[in-house]
This record gives sequence, structure tokens and C-alpha cells, in this order.
Amino acid sequence: MARDGNEGVSARAVVDNTGMPDAKRQPPISPVDRGRAARRVVKRSRLGEWDPDTRGHDPLATILAQNEHRDPRLVPIRLGRMAASPWTYYRGAAAVMAADLASRPNTGIDVQLCGDAHVLNFGLWNTPERVLAFDLRDFDETLPGPFEWDLLRFAASLVVLARENGVTPEVADDAVRAGCQGYRTWMTTYAGWPELDVWSEIIDVSHLVAYLVSENDEQALDQILEKQARKRSSRGASKKLTQLVDGRRRIIEKPPYRVHALADHAPVLAQVIDDYNASVADHISVLLRHFDLVDAVQQVVGVGSVGMRVFLLLLEEQATGDPLFLQVKQAGPSVYEEFLGRSRYVNHGARVVNGQRLIQSATDMFVGWTRIGATDFYVRQFRDGKVIPKGETIAGRLAEFAAACGHVLARAHARSGDARMINAYIGSSALVDESVLSFANAYADQTERDHAQLVAAAADGTVVTAPGWP
Repeated sequence: MARDGNEGVSARAVVDNTGMPDAKRQPPISPVDRGRAARRVVKRSRLGEWDPDTRGHDPLATILAQNEHRDPRLVPIRLGRMAASPWTYYRGAAAVMAADLASRPNTGIDVQLCGDAHVLNFGLWNTPERVLAFDLRDFDETLPGPFEWDLLRFAASLVVLARENGVTPEVADDAVRAGCQGYRTWMTTYAGWPELDVWSEIIDVSHLVAYLVSENDEQALDQILEKQARKRSSRGASKKLTQLVDGRRRIIEKPPYRVHALADHAPVLAQVIDDYNASVADHISVLLRHFDLVDAVQQVVGVGSVGMRVFLLLLEEQATGDPLFLQVKQAGPSVYEEFLGRSRYVNHGARVVNGQRLIQSATDMFVGWTRIGATDFYVRQFRDGKVIPKGETIAGRLAEFAAACGHVLARAHARSGDARMINAYIGSSALVDESVLSFANAYADQTERDHAQLVAAAADGTVVTAPGWP
């Protein structure tokens, strides 16, 4: 894939001043040939190899090194959440896996990586056209890189999640196979589609429902998910998270997870909004003129994101008082930049947003970026129809959900990479599926060992943890 957006439309042939093709120029290597050639760089059977002795870093040191960019008051909460289980550790240890993946040979077949494509980073959300779509939903680590890194992180997450929820190894293995087969089948499909059709495809809620249940149950589940999405809106968040104080709506505090850290810093907030407005399209900037910023709090969110500075802004429409919540989230360097090179974007918020636009079929119209002092942030809507799956909920249908995720991941990679090249590499047999399955189980074992290292460090006082959840 292109490393930046400056190439534009390319010519199919180079001609001399007579108008004839340059006879000395070698014919370009086709994407299919390049995909097959990558098998010589990384044999498909080698995707499944994992050797802890070659990883070249200490996982605990890698995790602690990330504290440099985080609010030190919140770091113990992050470590507490990661120490809770191997699954929460895995969610917070994208940097550990980035170093581990980089310790292995890679295919050189690049896409725009999600960067953290674990199974619970697939979910439902409303497109700007108010279509409930099923797609990837986390892009903090996005960067161009080898397609298999996303696939391997996704597959290993299925095994770790399965073990967390008491799913048998046989069912976990079936889920990995289903996810890989979904990816492989749809990559074959996209390899034959026109590019415009790939880019315009939206995998909506009905597609997800079709994966999960029988035809007789589809309508009922569809209605349940649609109802959940309607509740997860700015209006729903306002009912749950705000109260009237002296006639004005204010976000309710829940220390240390939600506090009014910026409420008394109006000039800073004004600059944040001004910089953000400059990053969005003109029509969104015009729309935002109809809203006033009325409150802001600092939040603690996620597992891997804990300690990164995150703010929740409450805006109200001037005419009706209708609420709009925006989340302003710190964006540091991707955990992959150490191994793949620095992002071309000066602001890491811009890196996240532009990566998201490459990966998703349709992106929240309010995404943008800003800066507070020397710290980069990206901005997005908060709870705009987002329905995030719960591990215990999908554990009973893990293979079906994995197949749907494989479909989504294939479409994301086909948009930003070359489906023909990836398809030529993975082929039509189940060889890649079984190889990835071998890696997934081995890396789940590694995650359990790494989690035990963190728990031991907390027990002997090497690291300080705090209760992870309220």
C-alpha cells in the first residue's frame, strides 16, 4: 500500500517521446506474483512459529516504559486492570505483542494496520447516515504494516478470551479456524471485486445477525441490537451521566474515574475546540457553531488507554439544549513505530483519524484532532450508537462471532492494501488457518506467563497497582 497520500493516479506504462513503451523497461511484477513470492520470505507454515527465546525484550519493562506518556496518578489503575486476568493483560499489552511480532520475519505485504485487532475491538456503531454498522472500533495504534500482524493479534485474542470464559480448547480452536476462514474467504472475494465496490461495502447489523443466529431468530436479535444502539447515544449518556446544578447541566463526578479536571480552565478548552474545528470539514465546523461547550471532565477508559489523558466534553445545542458528547483522547506514538518507522503525521491524533478513515467503511463525521500544549489528541463522538460486545456474551457463539470479525478484517485490509496480493499469499487451502491456530495457542500460553510476571511484580512491590474498576 502507499505510505502516504501524495502519489495520486499512476500511469500504466512509461512511454518515450515517440509514444511507444520503453522497450528496456521490465514488465511490472503483478500483485499475484508478489503475493506468491512472499511465501519464500515467510513460509505460510512459519506463521505459526513462536519462540520466546528470540523475543528480545522483557514484557514488564515494555509495559512500564509506556508510563512516560501517561498521567502518573492513573498508572496504578492501569496496572491493576491488566493484573486482573490474562485477558485484561492481553488487552493492555499491545506494545508487548508489537515487539514480539517485530522479532519475527514478516511478509512485507502491507496494509493499514488496526494495530489492536483483538476480538472485542469489533463492534457496532452508527455511521453518519445512521446505519448501524459492524466494524473495527479502536485505532490508537494504527500504522502501515504487515497484514499478518493484525490477523495474529486477532487469532490469539480468541484463545485468550475463550480461556477467560471457560470455553473448551476445542471450541476455541474452532473459533480461530472460523475467523481465519472468514478472513481468507472474503479476501478471495475482494480480490475479484472492483476497488469502488470494496470501498463502498458496509457490513451492517443484519450481516452480523446472520452470522450469529438461525434465520428464524434474526429479526429478534436485530431488534435487540438496534434498541441497545438507540440507548447508547448522547441523549442516553446525558440522562445517565449528568445532573442539573443551579439550573445548568453538569457531568456527574465519580473520582478517580471521572473528575472535573478542566472545568476551571476555560482558555485551554477554548483552544482545544479551536484547534479541533480547524481539523474537521467545513460543514462539520458550521454544524458545531450551533453548540456551546458547557462542561468537561477527565475520564479513565479502557485497559490499555488508562493513564492516557482522556476528556469528555458536554456540548448543548443553542436552540433546543440537545446534548452532544465529544471524547478528546490523548494520542501518542503507535506501539509499532519503533519497528516500522515514524508516522508521517506530525500530530498523532491525525494519524489515528486518518488511519481510521482508511480502515472503516464509514467514519464518525465528528472525528478530528487537536493539541493541548505539546500533547496530541483525537476527537470523536461519545457513545454514538456504539454496542461493544462482552466476552461472556459472545463466548457461547465464539466461532460465529469470529467468522464475522474475519469478514470485517478482510474488508479493512482489502481497502488499504492489495486484496490480490494477500489472497495470493494465503491461498485457498486451510494451511494458513492451521498455522495461525498454532501461533494463537502458543501466544495465549505466553500471555499467561507474562501476566503472571506482572502479578508477581505487584505482589513483591516492584510495581504499584490500584483497584482497576469502580
